[in-house]
Amino acid sequence: MATVAEALSELVRLYEQSCALARDVLESGNYADYAGVVYPKLVVQVREWKPIDRQEPFGYVDESGRYSATMSKPGLMRDYLAEQLNRLTSNYPCELWVGPSEQRIPPEYIAGTGKISEARRAGKDAEMIPRPTLDYVDDETIDGTWEAFHGTEKPLNHFGPQRFDIACARIQHYTGIEVDTVQKYILLTNYAMHTSEFVKFGVRQLADDDSRYVAMILPNGDHIGAHEAPDVDIEELTLTSRFQMPRFDLVTPDGDGITMINIGVGPSNAKTITDCLAVLRPEAWIMIGHCAGLDGRMRIGDLILGNAYQRKDHILDHDIAGDIPIPAIPEVQRMLEASVNEVYGEDNSLMRTGTVLSTDNRNWEWHSQRELWEWLRGSTAVAVDMESCALAANGYRYRIPYGTLLSVSDLPLHAVPKLPAQAQAFYSNSKEAHVMCAVRAVEQLAENPQRLRTRKLRRAIGEVPFR
Repeated sequence: MATVAEALSELVRLYEQSCALARDVLESGNYADYAGVVYPKLVVQVREWKPIDRQEPFGYVDESGRYSATMSKPGLMRDYLAEQLNRLTSNYPCELWVGPSEQRIPPEYIAGTGKISEARRAGKDAEMIPRPTLDYVDDETIDGTWEAFHGTEKPLNHFGPQRFDIACARIQHYTGIEVDTVQKYILLTNYAMHTSEFVKFGVRQLADDDSRYVAMILPNGDHIGAHEAPDVDIEELTLTSRFQMPRFDLVTPDGDGITMINIGVGPSNAKTITDCLAVLRPEAWIMIGHCAGLDGRMRIGDLILGNAYQRKDHILDHDIAGDIPIPAIPEVQRMLEASVNEVYGEDNSLMRTGTVLSTDNRNWEWHSQRELWEWLRGSTAVAVDMESCALAANGYRYRIPYGTLLSVSDLPLHAVPKLPAQAQAFYSNSKEAHVMCAVRAVEQLAENPQRLRTRKLRRAIGEVPFR
């Protein structure tokens, strides 16, 4: 029986051994040897079920038995895995086993492999080299299918290895940076001005001798370290990107820093990137964006802290039925409210909580007055945007705490539509404070991440032991 530390070391060793073998095989042409390039597998045998502390947020099971996970990139997830296994083995008498699985690793998911196309054309032995396939990419465990939870081995974690690998590949594809430096706290926006303010904050922090941050990584791959920060001219930095969702990582040694991603506009983008980020098990993601205010008493620049989500975007209807409520996460709500007080002062009459309605139609306000009346009557929504509900619903679905802090940029029902001149003036006046509210909130959460260990996102059935 392995200890947690021994099990993790063996997981990493087996995975790296398989990756090294894959590189050697593709270089040497001995393609039959690729049969040994497999993902490692972790098995936890829970020998006895017993009642545990009712406040445990994860690391518990409904019954004794055999729980397993076939894993990719265990080195990347080592700290997370250690926390999960230590919690589980502290709650129950367990036996751990690590060994090779039967799933081969496609070379496209292994860094440093060359000659893949040549190998594919090499003949019979090349059939041993698997191609990436969607046959093993699904969210059956996340979505709680019967088959995933009623086999001879129950799921230990949320994702299979090729689901993990394709998500990591797509994060790099969309953001331009490899996944290794994604931090545990994620801010999502759809404005380059927000990412610019975030970079300014990061560079100031890095120049401070007492900062907990060690580097800022830009979408073009440039690294700004503590030594370079005092001499950085923000205006000369290249913050634009050819990638669809530019990413900025403000890094700490423990990975509990802040990542900001400009996800672009629309609920589809919001779902796409969070589908991928979820495999890294971040502590939280928070949307900072703009919205249309629906209350005539509002003013441009008012802040909306979403505490309910009216899903008119339809992007996740197939995965989460519309009659399932998406709750606010109080731990995130309280911290966002506190950060608004810190940034704006105690007299924060410009902020209110309320329902955010998300739509997949950017020009929703162009409907007739009667159509708008029918659409909104009975709703208590105070704001309309496009991304918040998708981010909240996918956070709910993937068990990742979420929040929304929006700024009112227009009042279309009250003769204040969003027009270029007014919008640019509003953006200039609001962007720094808006970003800093979210940054201060996640910094406070990072001081004590146990506050986010919420049971509110754990389901009564269809749940795995890991967070």
